[in-house]
Amino acid sequence: MRYFHVHVMTVLALLWMSLTGQAARAQLGGGAPHVEARLVTETDHPAPGQHVTLAFVMTPAPGWHGYWENPGDAGKGMELRWSLPSGARAGALRYPVPETLLLSGLMNHVYEGRYAVLVDVETPKQARAGDRLPFKVHADWLACTQTICVPEQQDLSIELTVGDGAVSPMRRAEFDDYRARLPRPLGGQARFERRGDIVRIAIPFPASASITQPYFFRRTDGATSYAAPQIISRNGDAVIVEARWGGPAISTLDGILRIGEHAGLAISAVSGAVPATGTTISFGAAAQEHQGAGPIFWALTGALLGGLLLNIMPCVFPILSLKAISLARSGGDPVAAKREASAYSAGVMLTCLALGAALLALRAGGASIGWAFQLQNPAVILLLLVLAWAIALNLAGLFHLNAIDAGDDLTRKGGTHGAFWTGVLVAFVATPCTGPFMAAALGAALVLPIAAALGVFAGLGLGLALPFLAIAYVPALGRAMPKPGAWMATFQKILSVPMMLTAAALLWLVGRQGGQGAIGIGAVLLVAVTVVLLVLGRTQRRGRSFGLAAALLVLAMWGVGARMLPVLVARSQVAGDATTFSDAALEAARAKGNGVFLYFTADWCLTCKVNEAAAIDRTEVRQAFAKAGVTMMVGDWTNGDPVIGRFLEAHDRSGVPLYLWYAPGA
Repeated sequence: MRYFHVHVMTVLALLWMSLTGQAARAQLGGGAPHVEARLVTETDHPAPGQHVTLAFVMTPAPGWHGYWENPGDAGKGMELRWSLPSGARAGALRYPVPETLLLSGLMNHVYEGRYAVLVDVETPKQARAGDRLPFKVHADWLACTQTICVPEQQDLSIELTVGDGAVSPMRRAEFDDYRARLPRPLGGQARFERRGDIVRIAIPFPASASITQPYFFRRTDGATSYAAPQIISRNGDAVIVEARWGGPAISTLDGILRIGEHAGLAISAVSGAVPATGTTISFGAAAQEHQGAGPIFWALTGALLGGLLLNIMPCVFPILSLKAISLARSGGDPVAAKREASAYSAGVMLTCLALGAALLALRAGGASIGWAFQLQNPAVILLLLVLAWAIALNLAGLFHLNAIDAGDDLTRKGGTHGAFWTGVLVAFVATPCTGPFMAAALGAALVLPIAAALGVFAGLGLGLALPFLAIAYVPALGRAMPKPGAWMATFQKILSVPMMLTAAALLWLVGRQGGQGAIGIGAVLLVAVTVVLLVLGRTQRRGRSFGLAAALLVLAMWGVGARMLPVLVARSQVAGDATTFSDAALEAARAKGNGVFLYFTADWCLTCKVNEAAAIDRTEVRQAFAKAGVTMMVGDWTNGDPVIGRFLEAHDRSGVPLYLWYAPGA
């Protein structure tokens, strides 16, 4: 039971809408439902006693939304009244991972696009082939915009004919898409503790697993307010959620931890000790309503300090080799140094603004992504790899590039251009590194008005560029810089080393994202780029230059490599000691008459990773399997593969890990 002072207005609004619903419908849509419902079945011919999945496919009209089973501070989930054939039973509703919507200080758990609520029904065991099974249901739900709500209801029905339970490929694909958006069971035990009105939850989650825009949707009812900001952090192999919810004492806490776009983990936490807060990854994202200038001021301050501290973060330091050259050059001409510092700052700030605007636009379009989204694509990493390697070769003297060459006169136009593009590169690569103050500032930016949010992103860029501006515009700092001279040629070659290390790190990163195939593409691309730039350097020393042609050729090579990524990455995923699971692969392995060890895992399953490290990914285990002719097969459920989901259900398991041994010939 929710608390009266939070929901009294919601109850009164629902009462009023129940009396005036028809008038509201006439005004807003001429009687048409604002959230249209369809009832569909995975198979039209279920076998006797078979569990059949039905889907309530809900399609909100533009500007309207429906609600999750726990709607939050206001709203109403779906309610059903079934009329079933004798001997049939309907299970509980299974909702997809919801979205957040904050209105007038109230947090709503909603769906703003098409969604499907699933339910498993069991057909009568005594049914015979050809029997007709009518399933009827009266459904009630609430359809809302940001200003008005309309209670809606519909009588839905579907008739099935008892048969062999076959599922058509088209229907299978449709329901696989629905299941992919359901929360997946957590492969470990979550714990929570209460400290007054503060609830802290520890959720097992490997430190190596990625998570974007995390948010905890509380299924257990009774919170005094769901709009309280959530502070989410990572402490080793655990995600820590903290929020001020209040409410009565509870023994378990159920909910969903969102880990990505339409992806989440089903949590059932028990009372227990929770580790200390770790590195913050979300602070009130999509959960705070900022009013007045105070929150905006603190967000801007945090962004400025966060950008400033990025200059000394280890993940950014290799990129500072580019800035070090300009710092050394700035002692030559104060006027030109100011011009170059301004150009560099413009490059940094415009890039931060562009990234921030793209992030806000993508999120407004429904994508669940966070800061640093530009480094989540192997093709983008491949482009940065080529660029970093080209800069390293330029610094080493293999070829000449006016824009960043240390010997150019500061008054030349190329120096200003070089400073601007240096700022672009630094911002593009450096901003994904999360430093102090950044998490809170960027989390706030995602829920601020657009103008204020863009101001926060610009503040981050200003903080990152601030050391350059200080050296250029503060005479005392400028005088402290070394004067330009012959030593700069040697210094430039030394700085090629950290840029090469940066390229090596990017090659490792593209391999982490795309597998061995991506590493192969990157290595071949680096060799080809080296050859092209070597030829360019020789032509430059002969007094000729084909810089534009070389740049176009390098870009074309990157394009070919990016196009090859999906093919080679797919090949790399089936390489190695373990065979990738599929029904056909399992049958083929068993048909050989040898033993098969099949296990299912996921990157977000801590128990899975511990078991693999302790007992599976060991040299002696693999040698023993190889000696005995055992086929090792792995099913990766990280992205909710529906084929694996059905296989788990067939073995009475709702989640991972699952380990199966098929004895030879059995």
